[in-house]
This record gives sequence, structure tokens and C-alpha cells, in this order.
Amino acid sequence: MSQQVSPRGTFLKIADAVRAKIESDPEMTELPSAAELMRDHGVSRGVALRTFDALQEQGIAEPVPGGRWRVIRSDRREDRRPLAHRIAEVITTDGLEVGALFPSASALAVRFDSSRPTVSKALDKLEAAGLLSASHQGKPRTVLALPDREERSSP
Repeated sequence: MSQQVSPRGTFLKIADAVRAKIESDPEMTELPSAAELMRDHGVSRGVALRTFDALQEQGIAEPVPGGRWRVIRSDRREDRRPLAHRIAEVITTDGLEVGALFPSASALAVRFDSSRPTVSKALDKLEAAGLLSASHQGKPRTVLALPDREERSSP
């Protein structure tokens, strides 16, 4: 029997299965490991990691120190947008202009109840997008550009 490639993406199908398991088990607090997803679904590590990314973007899971992933229950899902989008919104909500100092990764970690490494990755994305300057030791980030309307309203 030949297997056909899924037009939707294997990682999305696995994410759907994990989400269904989370919804059916209110006691579930941690996602399976990448190794468990690989074994249970017969996929590569890359597919397992893309599954975690999809669940994070959907606001269902978040990474925790040690390489594991925690389930986010609906009472903690105020804003389901990726962290980079929420951090970019700080420019508008705080009324920052081009050239203004941007809050530190530590301050943002507290503000968004996230780990500092996770915030740093989101800040790297904003640097790559040209919104923020790079941070160097002793030199804080500054706003290089204001987010356009589409970035502010994207889900």
C-alpha cells in the first residue's frame, strides 16, 4: 500500500491529534517529548519540532526549560498570537517612536510571563524584520521602524 503525501502537512495532523488529546484529558499538563512523537507517529525530529511550533502558534503549548513543552489551558490563553507579534505591539502600546529605547529582554520576560531565552528569540525576529536594532552588551535595543498596520492586526 503506498502512502500519499498529506497536502495539509503531517506536522499539522499530529498537532491536531495532540490538541484532541489535550482537550480530552483535563489533567494533561505536559506534551509528549519529541522522541515520543517521533516513535508514536513514525516521523522525523524535524516534523516533531514543527508540531511543537504549530501548537505554540495556536496558543496551546509553550516551551519550558529542559526542552519540554507545557500545555496552556484556556484560562491562560488571553492572547494566542506569537510572542514576536505581541512584543512588536509594545512599540505602539507604549507609544514608542523611531530611535526610542526598547525594553530589555528581562523586562519583557516579566511583562509577557515568558522565559528570557524565548523572549530573546522573538526579539531576534524583530531585529531581522528591521523593527529593532541589535542589542550589544551595555547598549540597549532601539526602535528602528514602526510596525505597519498589517503587522499590528495580524492574528
